[in-house]
Formats: sequence, C-alpha cells, structure tokens
Amino acid sequence: MLKTMSMKSVLVSGAAALAIAGQAQAFEQSRSAECIAPANPGGGWDFTCRSVGKVLTDLDYIKGNVQTVNMAGAGGGVAFAHTVSKRADDEALIVAASTATTTRLAQGQFPGMNADQVKWVGTLGADYGVIAVGKDSEYTSLSQMMEALKADQGSVKFAGGSASGGWDHLKVLITAKEAQVENLPKIRYLAFSGGSEALVQVVGGHVDAFTGDISEVKGFMDSGDLRVLAVLSEERLPEPFDQIPTAMEQGISSVAPNWRGFYVPGEASQDSYDWWVNTVDELYKTQEWKDVMVKNGLMPFKKSGEEFTQFVKNQTLDIQILSKDIGLIR
Repeated sequence: MLKTMSMKSVLVSGAAALAIAGQAQAFEQSRSAECIAPANPGGGWDFTCRSVGKVLTDLDYIKGNVQTVNMAGAGGGVAFAHTVSKRADDEALIVAASTATTTRLAQGQFPGMNADQVKWVGTLGADYGVIAVGKDSEYTSLSQMMEALKADQGSVKFAGGSASGGWDHLKVLITAKEAQVENLPKIRYLAFSGGSEALVQVVGGHVDAFTGDISEVKGFMDSGDLRVLAVLSEERLPEPFDQIPTAMEQGISSVAPNWRGFYVPGEASQDSYDWWVNTVDELYKTQEWKDVMVKNGLMPFKKSGEEFTQFVKNQTLDIQILSKDIGLIR
C-alpha cells in the first residue's frame, strides 16, 4: 500500500502508528470493530462510518475490518437506545453522531435517555448545511425561495434526512427566521430515514427542496440533477464547491455547521475509551483523512475527549433554547 502513498502520508501514518503502538500496551482491539450509522445507506452518518472505517482499516489501526451497520429510526434514537440498553459495555463499538444527535437530545426526543449515558469520543470535521432543488425547479436562488415562503409558508415542501424537528428541519427554520418569514411552524417538512432517500424525492420532482449537508449532495451535483441554492457557511467552501453561493451572500444570515464524530457505549472501559479518543485524534492528522475531507466538503473542526464532552453539553443547551424560541418545543 505504501507504494501509492506520498512521502508526507508515510511520515504522518508512521507517526500515528507509533502513537497507537504505545497505547496498545494498555488496550488493544482484539477483533473487528463495528460502526453503527443511525440511518439508511447514503446519508451523512453512513458516510461517517464508511469513510472513517476505511481509513482505520487501510492504515492498520484496526486488525480486522470495521463493519458499518445501518440502524435507521427516530432520528438516531433507535441506535442510541440500542447502544445504551443492549451494548452498554461493548468496547469494539462506535456510533456515528453529529449536530443532529445533539438536536434530538436537546428536544427530549430520545425518551428516558440523555447525553450522559454514552461517552463522547471526538469530531472529524464539520459538514455545512445546504438547501437545494431539482434541476427543473422554478427556484434559482435562496432569496427567491424565501420570498415565496413569506407570501405562503406552505408553498415550498422540504425533505430532509432527520426527523421532524431535527437538525435538517432546523436548518430551514433558522434560515426562514433570518429571512423574516413568519409563522415558521406552517413551513412544510417531510422526514426521511436518511439524506439519500430525501434526495431521491427531490431529484424525482416529488418534493420541492432538499435540506441536508454538503457531503450528501455531491453525486447529484456532479450529475447535474441537483441545484444547490445556498451553502449555510460563513464563506464559500473550497473547490469543488466554490461555485455555490452562501446564504449570507443572498442577504440571509444563516450558518449551520454539522459536526461529524462518534460516541461509544457509556459502560465501556476507560482504557477502551481512551484508545478510541487517541485513535480518532491520530486519524484526523493523517493525509488520508485530509483527502477525504477535501473530496467531501468537510471543513476543519476538531474536538475530543473531555473538551468534546463539554461541547456536546453546551450545544445541547443552546439548541434547546433555540428550539423553544422558534416554537418546536415548549
């Protein structure tokens, strides 16, 4: 494999391997690992599991394979409950998470469960939100779409891969609020079990607009079937996404980064948790992962261990307040 790697990759990967070798004395994965993607294939969580699993395997962080298991339902709630109730001490399990996860926790959508029941490992970048339409859509700009919503809040039907009230839904409501659209609860949103299903509905002309993340839309952008009206970032993303205008360019101050990361079962040993934290930290530094980020529009965003755990708590509180402000919860 090293014959196809750059010298920089060899050096970075070698340093990572040495770091992991030191950790292995305390804890070592004894078998193949499993990554639960809390949605159907094709969405952001699925991308997180499969892309991270491939790099973990290619660079020999894991002796066996990293198997991705898709477990859709309740906006991540099925996977969260499965981890807490049936896999609470599984040291070879990681679960893909994102801002969508903290959103559901903030809104109390995982009944009887909370963020303290799992251990938060770390992030591997941020995936910025987008609002997109099919190639034949009447809408050619985000501002034009927002004007239509001002006239009739039910005039545009949105599809996303999170549950109603989840992060994909929130992106639309935040954007509409910044555009001075009133009666936000009247905006129509259809929840699907992953971004790929929502995209198929939009590309097929069954739903007006897609709300999701940049990593989910590249395939349909490349084929010309999807037109992205705006990326919800502070400034334009680098190539190959640099032609997409931001919402801010169109006079709408909507910014919606979606971090990508993992949690592990709450009763897994401290040694195994430390191994996952250190491994994800090292993976983030490799050239292989940097290449994945560039290819898929992920922006730098790194938190891990205790810092990430505190970040999750803070973000959960912030989203809870926001959800109350726009009428999603009381």
